[in-house]
Amino acid sequence: MNEINQFAVKCFEDEAQAILNLIPRLDENFTKAAELIYKCKGKLIVTGVGKSGHVGEKIAATLASLGTPSFFLNPLDAYHGDLGMIATGDVVMAISYSGYTDELLRFIPLIIDRNVPIIGVSGNPDSLLAQYSVCHLNIAVDHEADPLNLAPTSSTTTTMAMGDALACALVHMRNFKPSDFARFHPGGSLGKRLLSTVKNSMVTENLPIVKLDDKVSDTIIAISQTKQGIAVAIENGKIAGVVTDGDVRRAMRNQQNGFFQLKVRDIMSCNPKTVNEKAKLTEAGNMMRKYNIHSLIVVNDDNQLVGIIDSFACLL
Repeated sequence: MNEINQFAVKCFEDEAQAILNLIPRLDENFTKAAELIYKCKGKLIVTGVGKSGHVGEKIAATLASLGTPSFFLNPLDAYHGDLGMIATGDVVMAISYSGYTDELLRFIPLIIDRNVPIIGVSGNPDSLLAQYSVCHLNIAVDHEADPLNLAPTSSTTTTMAMGDALACALVHMRNFKPSDFARFHPGGSLGKRLLSTVKNSMVTENLPIVKLDDKVSDTIIAISQTKQGIAVAIENGKIAGVVTDGDVRRAMRNQQNGFFQLKVRDIMSCNPKTVNEKAKLTEAGNMMRKYNIHSLIVVNDDNQLVGIIDSFACLL
């Protein structure tokens, strides 16, 4: 390993150890902080200056995505009108590694005057910030990861990890579910899978439909003309069965010389798996994984064929 990579390894080791060192410091302060946020009737306002502010923005964003109404407020902006964003019923999380950041401390009395509780996050449990706080989260590090021990590296890592730990605890306390997460992320792939229905993603045109007395050769053509890997057998307007790639291969192996005399009714599966068009994409995906299949027949409330959906559509 070259010298440059060794610096990277040392950084990883130092920051990882700094996070592990937080574990023995978890006490009633962490529990109280989590309960304050959980029981908060208003908003969680995260504040900090400089690098602490940047980390605070990430913490606020993470908590908001997991069900806690929260946003970041720069203390400097509070002096120019943004103080009106804080009201009784809110909770403030104030971040300062030293616990003595001047711009933040001048902001603290304005928060206290509004009877808003403060969760202090610093590396000094004896700091002024800690004294002003109703609970204090200690994110102290033995040294920064940078070779000069000057730039906030390990300390910003522990701060972010502490915010993530609160977020994880609150997920449990709120019984927050993937479907809840999706409502906050409707534009992402997870939101699409959790909120979209089968109807939004199924194939409805040029469906591979065959009749019970169709020849196997015709069925192979029908299957090959689509990407779903199946053909649906219809009798009297109802779904009678399905022929898959696997059905064709098994029939070819078992019948050999008599293969091309077979008809659809001879090789089809009579109880195909179906999913309602109103079902969520996740439900369709779970069914395909459960039964180890790649496509599902989509039906309406009258159990009539309306489309086909494959596993790729459920991954979008």
